[in-house]
Formats: sequence, structure tokens, C-alpha cells
Amino acid sequence: MRIPLSWLRESVDLEKEATPNSVMAQLVKVGLEEEGSHGGELSGPIVVGEVLEFADEPQSNGKTIRWCKVRVARDGELAADGGGDVRGIVCGASNFLIGDKVVVSLPGAVLPGNFVISARKTYGHVSDGMIASARELSLSDEHDGILRLITVDLDPEVGTNALALLGLNESAAEVNVTPDRGYCLSIRGIAREYSHASKVLFTDPASRVKVSRATGFPLVIDDLAPIHGIPGVSRFRLLSVTGINAKALVPDWMKTRLQLAGMRSISIAVDITNYVMLELGQPLHAYDQQKISGGISVRRALAEEQLKTLDEKVRKLSVEDLVICDESGPIGMAGVMGGFSTEVSDGTTDLLLEAAVFDPISIARSSRRHKLPSEASKRFERGVDPEVGLYALYRAAALLEEFASGRVTNFGAEFSIPVSKTTIELPIGFAGELVGVSYTKSQISEVLLEIGCEVVDKTDFLSVTAPSWRPDLKHKTDLVEEVARLLGYDLIPSRIPTAPPGRGLTARQKFRRRVVAALSGSGHVEVLNYPFVSTEQNSWFNKGVAVVLENAMQSEFPELRRSLIAPLLIAAQRNISRGLTSLALYEEGSVFLEPKGQGVSSLPLGGQRPSASDLRVLNESIPEQPKHVAGVLLGDWILQAPGQKAIEAGYPQAIDAVSTVIAAAGIRATITQKVVPGFHPGRAGEVFVLGKSVGYVGELDPAISEELHLPRRVGVYEINLDAVFALAPEVLVASELRIMPAATQDLSLVVGIKVPAGEVSEAIYEGAGELLEEVRLVDDYRGTGVAAGSKSLTFSLVFRAQDRTLTQIEATDARDKAVALAFERFQATLRA
Repeated sequence: MRIPLSWLRESVDLEKEATPNSVMAQLVKVGLEEEGSHGGELSGPIVVGEVLEFADEPQSNGKTIRWCKVRVARDGELAADGGGDVRGIVCGASNFLIGDKVVVSLPGAVLPGNFVISARKTYGHVSDGMIASARELSLSDEHDGILRLITVDLDPEVGTNALALLGLNESAAEVNVTPDRGYCLSIRGIAREYSHASKVLFTDPASRVKVSRATGFPLVIDDLAPIHGIPGVSRFRLLSVTGINAKALVPDWMKTRLQLAGMRSISIAVDITNYVMLELGQPLHAYDQQKISGGISVRRALAEEQLKTLDEKVRKLSVEDLVICDESGPIGMAGVMGGFSTEVSDGTTDLLLEAAVFDPISIARSSRRHKLPSEASKRFERGVDPEVGLYALYRAAALLEEFASGRVTNFGAEFSIPVSKTTIELPIGFAGELVGVSYTKSQISEVLLEIGCEVVDKTDFLSVTAPSWRPDLKHKTDLVEEVARLLGYDLIPSRIPTAPPGRGLTARQKFRRRVVAALSGSGHVEVLNYPFVSTEQNSWFNKGVAVVLENAMQSEFPELRRSLIAPLLIAAQRNISRGLTSLALYEEGSVFLEPKGQGVSSLPLGGQRPSASDLRVLNESIPEQPKHVAGVLLGDWILQAPGQKAIEAGYPQAIDAVSTVIAAAGIRATITQKVVPGFHPGRAGEVFVLGKSVGYVGELDPAISEELHLPRRVGVYEINLDAVFALAPEVLVASELRIMPAATQDLSLVVGIKVPAGEVSEAIYEGAGELLEEVRLVDDYRGTGVAAGSKSLTFSLVFRAQDRTLTQIEATDARDKAVALAFERFQATLRA
């Protein structure tokens, strides 16, 4: 919310030397957030001038300029810049006459954009200043000609300071208003808060408005069976203003205030309704009364009904949309945007003004459904004061009378649903218990009275009724928040809370931390991706049924991921496009498996709660969401250096990453070659722990690599962490320190070409017994010296005993036992 200081000064005793920063400093005390300051971009001598004479001079470029004589000070006196009273000025506009009063920027003046005015030679003359347009003064976007001072009530004297005359020396403070304090989206609300903060007198601008009662206009409210549990409209008032001049010029001071408040000037009728909304917080809408057929009705939209809004777009309405109608159908979307058919134009003579209070939920949903955020909907969503609508109507009518020659006839209508005020019981000691400060009863009462509450002392508690402009005060904790806010947060002591006793992290949490720490420590970089993917991306690695989002954030990503690899590949693609060509990325997160059942056929509209049976069916249909860890490795794993060739990342590095994950669980895994969707047909394997599949590892399918413009060789892996954790021992036992020397041997076995090396490795590990410390595959040979259909697998074996130095005889004996078991299972033989 932007607050022009002169406007704020009309409701509170603002210091004469107040600045946007000083105003924001006060508002911060009462919980509003400082945003910034606006205005103050014009400075220097900018005065009222009178055109004495001019001559049109055509130029060789086809343009005609005027060489003008302009009086900028009273006859014989010095001008504001210390120069003469009559200046010669070159002007490119031609919309002024001799005798017109204009705005003249004298040398030394600074216009918006840090445009400094100086005397300079142009078109064969020395132009000693500049005659300014409304756009150059930031009054409006008008730039067709210079600004003629014909809208000022009193004929300004030549030499008068134009900044003060037009309100161009104004500045504004900007604060951020939290959603629960919608009343602060107005000068009225901000002035009230400034009064609370600085303890200066507050005058309600609504109290200065004379009101009456408008009757006679046909009005029907047809929304007494509400969708959201409360009526769609609780207040609806109409007031007719006739005989207006729709082409009347908006006063410059009003333009300035609207601009400083962040709104542009449009027309006299629209500007006045916007001005009143900013002043009192009540959104208004103006209809061309002569374009309305019959009376006005308020109802929910019908199925397939349409409305052409003010932006000239035809919108298909929902049955939840609240609409304003006449006999022809919808003429406005309540609280969001008016209809094109009743738009106010230059030919409008009779206005019908509307002030209403709509259901915040209904307005919020309509605004989001049609992607039509507006200043009005922003206020209706937060709740407007139901008692200020009548004052807003007559305030707007008075301005239309003053500036557009309008006439108020008290012809209109009024609808109101009686609403009983909520009374809150506030125990005397509750504020101290909640906040930790011993507030007295008188302190609490004074604060609540100050914010407008009705307070009745009931000895042990206070009976409090919130004011109409504070719909956020619904519970005793809300009242305590007001007490703490206005008496000062600085009174609340800072104490470090005592941590309750607990068991620390769960075993599952500790396991997760070990995994991510081990991967990060081995050179991998963790990333976090959105769980939304396209249908194509989901099909790369899993052909099952995906969870489809009903209201996706982006239409091109409508499904929840069934694998972590696809989002990682997109992240890798983005990194490569920015010059990072060697990557080792991983992510730990949930995947979403096939939905269970079909869920419910339909959900209730609006804010109604689903039934217990519907909730049970929904809960039962929630898919499994196991935690996975996945990684993508590409580019150079080891960079080229003198004496060192680059080593490209691929499946060996992916296998190492899987080993790191499995080791964090304190268990061992085997890898069996398998054809896996999305993986390279010949370089993919399935990871097993204790005979159960827990994931996949290998290289990416080259076709996917090509599609994503990735290197042809990309290592990938994905492990089900939940499955690994379920198979891991409850307690990890550290192995004893290796203090005895090791005995090493190499073992080459000839097996069938289709026998997995991992299974042979497991047989060696099992057969050798407890003396075997490590078994590692170092060679897979197929060729001369090995029979066709066979391969030679060479393993490096490390034997060690913890209590003695192991002899080669003992190591050989253990190795022979391993060979015997490998022969038993795979007919493996020692290679000669």
C-alpha cells in the first residue's frame, strides 16, 4: 500500500517535516513492513508561466516549432532561477494559445529520469527553459501537447511554484500489508495505525461524509443458499448520480495522489471511484445507468454462461462465480471486474454507483479462476468494513458533484443481512500466560478500546466486541496479539527455550544422513528438483500408470515422477547449456507409484468438507511414495593433466556410487546384468541385497542422451532407500582395526559367458570363509586361450586374520575352497 503523505495528513496530525522514511518507521512499530518511498523526482524552479507571443517556424526536417515569449515572473521581478521575467523558449507543441497559463521548467530544474533543464541553443534560438507536458511532469501519460493550466480553480499568478500548485512536490511511503489486515489497504486504515504508533489524533475520513438513504431502484438478491457456508453478498448498496460530464478533467491533485498510490488516471468517473476506494477501503463500481435493462440482481452464474468483461474478453463463467445481472444477463463479475456492456464512456450522463460486501472466499476463487487479480478483489478477499459502504457511495457522489457537475437524487437501493457481532471473552491473565509479559487489566482495556473494540469489564475477564473493520479478530489469541503489537514487541523478553528430552534422530533419519554425506563426500553434488514431469519423461524409465495432477502448475508437466532420473537429466541439460560439462548430480526424494483404485467420482464444490467415506476412499487411494536416491554422471570424472589422460564418467562410476550407498547401510550388494527401460541395452544391471532387488545401475540409453543433447555416455543409477534400509541391520557394528599383515592372491576362473561376474564373486566370498577380507574383479577376458562360449574372470583376493600373521598356505587353502564352491555352482575352472 502506497501512502501519499499529504493524503495521510488529512486524517492524522502528521509532522510538517515528515518524510516517507519517518512515516514508515512509525508504521513498522505496529507490525507493517517497510517497502520503500516514491515521489520527489521533480526539483528546482518549476513555475507558472504565461504565453505572451509565439511564432510558428517550419523546419527543413518537416517539423514546425514555435518560438515563444513566456512571462515566468511578475513584471519587473526576477524569476525563481534569478533570471529575467520574460524568456524565449522553443516548443514543439502547438496546442496552446496566447494568454494561456503553462508550466515552465527553468534552467536548474530536474525532471523525472534525472533530466536536468538548462539554457541551450536549438533550432537557431537559445531556449531558456522548457514548457512541460503532463507526461514530463509525471502527471499522466498524455504527451500530445503541453499542459495548459485551465483546470485549476483559481487562476494561478505568473511565477507561482507549480510543484506546490499541482501537488508535484508530494511523496509517498509504501508498506507491505499482511493478508489478515485488509483494513490497512486504505488511507483510513493506515492513518488509524499511524495514530496507534505515534499517539497522534486520528480523524476518520468517513466521519466527514454526509449520508442519506437511497431507495427506488429495483434490486433482487438471489444468493441466500450460499455455496461456501456464508452468503455470497451480505451488503449491497446502489446510488444514482445524474447529469455528470464524463469528459470533465480530473483535478491535478487527484491525478498526483492516484499516481503516487500506484494507479493511473483514466477518466473522471473511474478516478473518483478508485480515489474513494484508496481513501476508505471500500471498492466501488460505476455503471452507465442508461445501459442497464430493468433492475439489478445478484446471483450465481448459470452453467455455460458467459460475460464480456471490461478488458473486452469473453469469459466462460463457473457456477461458483457470483455475478451482477440485469434483464439481459450478467453485467459484471462481483468484486472482480465489471462487464463491457455497461462500461462508462465519454457519452455517459447518468451513473449508478455500487458498494457491496462480498464473500471473501467466493471473490478469491473467482479472481484466481479467471486470472483476474484487481485492486478491488484484493480488498474483498481480505474483508471490507461492512459499515463503510454507504459513506463511500456518498463520498464518491460528492466528488462527482464537485468535479463532474453531477447531481445526487437519493435514487438507489440497499440490501443488508443483519449480522450479530461476535463477542470474545478474554481472561485477564491469558495475555501474560501467552506472551510472557505481565500486562495489567487497564493496559489491555486501553489497547482494545484504542483499536475500536467495545470492552466490558466482567471482573475475571473482559468481554470484547471487535470493530466492523477488523474481521480478523475472532479469538482471544487475536486480541492478545493486538495488545503485544501496540504496547511494543520490545517488552517481550528473549529467552532461549529449554529443549525437551528426546531420543534424537531416528534410525531412518541417521541412515539418510549417512547416504547423502557419503555421496557428497565422494564428489557428488546434491540437487532438488520439482516432482512434476511430462508424460514422455515419466515413460523413459517406467511404463506404469502415473499420478496425474488435476490442477498442474504447468500444463506441460502434468504427472508426478515415477523415477528421480528424469528430473536429474533435465537439471544436467540445463547445467551443460551454461557451460558445466562435467557433472556428478544426485537427488534423494520421493517417487510416486501407481495410484490405488479410482478415488472418488467427484468432490463437493466450494468450501464444503468431503464426507468421512470420501476421505477414507481418498486416503486408501494414495499411491506408495518410497524414498529413492538417484544420480547422473557425465563428462570427465578425472580431468586431463600432464601424464594423466582424462577418464570419462560412465557405468563404473555409477557402480561406485551404488557401492557408497549400500556401504552406508552396512550391507553388501550384488549386481546382475539386465535390460532396464531407459538404460543402455548392454550396460545396465539390477542391484540385489540379500536376494531382493533394490535398484538399477548402468548407462543412459543413447537415444535419450541424443534427444536431450547430452554426451553419448552418461552414468545413471537409482536405489530404493526404503528397501535398503529395511534390509540393513538395526545396529551398525564397526569392524576391528586391521593390525595384521594381509596375504594377497589373484584368481582367474573360466566360466560360461552368460554367468554373471557378480554371482561368481559372491560364491568366492562365501566359499573362502571369514579369512577373505576383500574380493575385487580386475579383468574380464574373452579371446585367444579361452574356449568359445566362455570367459576368464580374474579376481584380486585379500586374506587377513585378526589374531595372527596369515601364511600363504592358509590363504591358498581358503582360495581353493572358494574355487570348489564356484565349480559347484557354475562349473568354474582355474585358468591355466
